[in-house]
Amino acid sequence: MKNILIIFILIFSVALSGQKKRISKKSMVKKAFVSKQLTLKANPDLIKINDSVPALIPKKIEGKFGFINQKGKVLIKPEYSNVGFFAEDCNLLNSPNEKVKIYGSNEYASVRINGEDFRIDVAGKRVYQFKDSDLGKCKPEFKTQLFHGYILGKYYGIIEDSKFENAADYRQFTIYPQYDYLHILEGDDLKNPMIIAIRDNKFGIIDVNNKTIIPFQYSDIKRNYSWKIARLFEVTEDGTNYFYIDLNSRKY
Repeated sequence: MKNILIIFILIFSVALSGQKKRISKKSMVKKAFVSKQLTLKANPDLIKINDSVPALIPKKIEGKFGFINQKGKVLIKPEYSNVGFFAEDCNLLNSPNEKVKIYGSNEYASVRINGEDFRIDVAGKRVYQFKDSDLGKCKPEFKTQLFHGYILGKYYGIIEDSKFENAADYRQFTIYPQYDYLHILEGDDLKNPMIIAIRDNKFGIIDVNNKTIIPFQYSDIKRNYSWKIARLFEVTEDGTNYFYIDLNSRKY
């Protein structure tokens, strides 16, 4: 009787082990299938050509703002009086209302229509309407700049604060004054900021090594947060119609 019991236990253990293996294999197949399904459902219109800039970019068409993808296809129709990038909103991230904090993430963009402000998702759906009672306080983020503009006579140059002492010594200038105007854009890389420059009434972008990043061919480049948020520059050639370009001068 004892031997029969031992044999029964061994048979049951082997059967159970085989069942576990079959379940494990089946589970793996199921997970792989789900993963494949999610990949197939991924929106091909949101595939990036340039990974450093957003998949969706604001675009003004016939006086209204919508969003295009990196290929220029309109994905969110132009119906708004103003829009922002898909980016974090610190007022919502710090909201006293726990339920709305999710809308402060970079999965959503702020838009305005008929004087009302909303957050939309990547499909263009308005998922949240702003309420004053939901807005929290943004935590101040201040980073001391390493470089600053310096005016000598009527020309602008760049100095590095920690190394500059004597304007009479031209070697102490990071960029010796030679431009009609300079403005250092706010960004994450304090050691290599992008700088709006004007020369012969044309706007371009340079770096702290005085290398031309964006050619001097524009009538204006906006001094806003598009570089910091999206690594894009908002430019115009005619002074009226603005559009975005990246570091390679690709137009969006």
